[in-house]
Amino acid sequence: MADAAPVAPNAEVLEWPKKDKRRFLHAVYRVGDLDRTIKFYTEGLGMKLLRQRDIPEEKYSNAFLGFGPEESNFVVELTYNYGVTSYDIGAGFGHFGIATQDVYKMVENVRALGGNVSREPGPVKGGTSVIAFVKDPDGYTFELIQRGPTPEPLCQVMLRVGDLDRSIKFYEKAMGMKLLRKIDRPEYKYTLAMIGYADEYETTVLELTYNYGVTEYAKGNAYAQIAISTDDVYKSAEVVNLVTQELGGKITRQPGPIPGLNTKITSFLDPDGWKTVLVDNEDFLKELHAKEE
Repeated sequence: MADAAPVAPNAEVLEWPKKDKRRFLHAVYRVGDLDRTIKFYTEGLGMKLLRQRDIPEEKYSNAFLGFGPEESNFVVELTYNYGVTSYDIGAGFGHFGIATQDVYKMVENVRALGGNVSREPGPVKGGTSVIAFVKDPDGYTFELIQRGPTPEPLCQVMLRVGDLDRSIKFYEKAMGMKLLRKIDRPEYKYTLAMIGYADEYETTVLELTYNYGVTEYAKGNAYAQIAISTDDVYKSAEVVNLVTQELGGKITRQPGPIPGLNTKITSFLDPDGWKTVLVDNEDFLKELHAKEE
């Protein structure tokens, strides 16, 4: 019986993500010209500039953009490092998804700004969904998806993974996400999984894609991480620590406050090396409101 003793505490720890209040906060990535990207996102994609800051002592600036306030919406956090005008996006990062009521109009706006339309708007092969693909000035791809009104237009982050079942298990166990749907397309040699905290038509989801036979990808230095909220970074890190022992990945920052900010965070890599930062819910809101004062 003694051998079975550690199972109970672990089982209890692993229940935490299901009770936790979590949502996608922002995706962080690097751009070569902040003003150029802000113009493209606001005029071409219809986002709002929510806040902007310059940190000269650390030689970087950043800007937060999205379709609604950060208290309730998923946003992008763009980072400009002084003097760095381009980055390698790599083969692992896929795209961001934007739900819009008029894909054709959004493509026109993008084209008017000199944007790159890599797939003209039209129905998906064999389906009725209307989509298009465009690239921003740094080469990041956006999938534009025609949908009715939605509370969260910034609806997808697509990442490529080397073992889909392992990734699904990791995000379910470590992050408390639900598998929403899985689609296998043997004719295109890929399988994808939509995974998240609520219905994909109402909120942001991760789209994990497995290309047959490809087990790892070059990540480049452009895309950085996703931030997700939690009510307790310490409990959440404990869960991630257990799951990484089983499935791979590792904690890259132990839970605790960031010096100077006092916002509690923890960060980790999934089995493919994609980074997630967990941010304390209350601290995040305090930080946002402090910036408004």
